[in-house]
Amino acid sequence: MSEFWAYLQLGFSHITDPGGYDHILFVVALCAIYNLNQWKQVLILVTAFTIGHSLTLALATLQLINYSTDLIELLIPITILITAITNFFHKVPKSRFTDEPQQSRGRYVLALLFGLIHGMGFSNYLRSLLGKETSIVKPLFAFNLGLEFGQIFIVMAVLIVAFVLIEILRVRRHDWNLIISGIVAGMALSLIINNEYLAQLF
Repeated sequence: MSEFWAYLQLGFSHITDPGGYDHILFVVALCAIYNLNQWKQVLILVTAFTIGHSLTLALATLQLINYSTDLIELLIPITILITAITNFFHKVPKSRFTDEPQQSRGRYVLALLFGLIHGMGFSNYLRSLLGKETSIVKPLFAFNLGLEFGQIFIVMAVLIVAFVLIEILRVRRHDWNLIISGIVAGMALSLIINNEYLAQLF
């Protein structure tokens, strides 16, 4: 149980670590268009992302798939930028308790697909931790569970801030979305421009 708890904590700290803020940026961009009343939609969205990154995290950690680490490090900020840009075109629903079904379905697919890329990014860190572990099933599950808890923590923090600004301070939802998505897009663009792999290509 101590080993399980250790890997769970490592998963949580990895995704919430400000030093590796690319994953934080993606989760923030993913839920920026929602408010606290839409927690069910956000839960489904987070689950779609979790399914995606759980799959490739497991396959990559078990060395069943091979990929270029440098390419993944470039693709992750690209997924962040795309997610933030899609937020700019989001239409605020008439009811604050609902979201447009068509927009939601597309967003779930996007979260699932981008989760596949982020899972490969998570695997680099996990493989460095595992070393010569004889069995990696339990550490893999614990680490992934820690990632999920950390992800939910980030989502709840964003939704609470959104609630305070929108419901209490009366900031327009549209303005909140543009501001937070613009900040995330700018930071993602900076990561892309300064990416070493991209610099080598050009």
